Amino acid sequence: MKLQRAGLAAVLTAVLIGASTASVAAAAPVTADDGAKVTQETWLDARTVDLKISSPALGTTGMVRLIVPAGWQAQPTRTWPTLYLLHGCCEPVDYKSWDQFTDVKAFTADKDAILVMPTDGAAGMYTKWWNFGLKNTPDWDTFHTAEVRQIVERGYHGGTRRAVAGVSIGGYGALAYAFQHKGMFGAAASYSGVPNTLFPGTAGVIKGILARAGFYNFFDLWGDEVATWPIWSAHNPYDHTDALRGTALYLSCGNGQTGPLDPPGQSDPLEPSALLTSQSFTDKLKSQGIPATVDYYGPGTHSWPYWQRALHNSWPILANALGLPA
Repeated sequence: MKLQRAGLAAVLTAVLIGASTASVAAAAPVTADDGAKVTQETWLDARTVDLKISSPALGTTGMVRLIVPAGWQAQPTRTWPTLYLLHGCCEPVDYKSWDQFTDVKAFTADKDAILVMPTDGAAGMYTKWWNFGLKNTPDWDTFHTAEVRQIVERGYHGGTRRAVAGVSIGGYGALAYAFQHKGMFGAAASYSGVPNTLFPGTAGVIKGILARAGFYNFFDLWGDEVATWPIWSAHNPYDHTDALRGTALYLSCGNGQTGPLDPPGQSDPLEPSALLTSQSFTDKLKSQGIPATVDYYGPGTHSWPYWQRALHNSWPILANALGLPA
């Protein structure tokens, strides 16, 4: 609460002096169980705040952007459901992606939920890295599901009704967190995601993602997909579908061909790969009688216009998990 008051005071000061932003060091920050704490909060407007978190799980600092409901400041004793929005890999704007590339702020202007948009680094892969067992960082899972979650719930009025959605490798993250922390999220949505990391060829795609982000020792992540198959399997949503029973699921993907939201002639090789791994996952869900809402919409590329549309389309499922009107 002290941190929040400090942030609000800074906003009021900024308004009085005509500044457009307010950045303050946290004097008495709320801490997570492992000591993670906010070292700086920067209010960009009345609904948007960036948090810099000193993170033991990462061994460094990590950023998070929150978009709070319109009534958040006026109702300081209320708690709000939280929607975690996860970005994909290799995006220079990182944790700002959802805010910068979609209409999420306008779309949620009348919705009573806190949006939590954390960094996953260049390619953190929403997991604890193996590192041959030699070190415990980075642990993106703990950063997101423990440190960020506890700080949001203890210092920024986050409630215990949660949902998670992600794009590309963030779609993997949404489903992985949902099964690895069963009951933490009432709904999980994957937009052009990677829900089966051991589908033929998918490990190669993941290695390409790591190389693109500058991580050339692929084995640091989970080792070799054959030699250390148990580690890969332990993190693979496809191998743990039964743990997702009871979680509301939404999956969408295009086929990589030029679609209605693309410039003429645009196509890409990533979306077909995402479609294959997603189809293998939803086929298994169907065989096990686990319900999921699926939208394989045909032509469409691995790009934000489709992910914005997917958020809108999946909102009724996310909202239901959050206890909000559809």
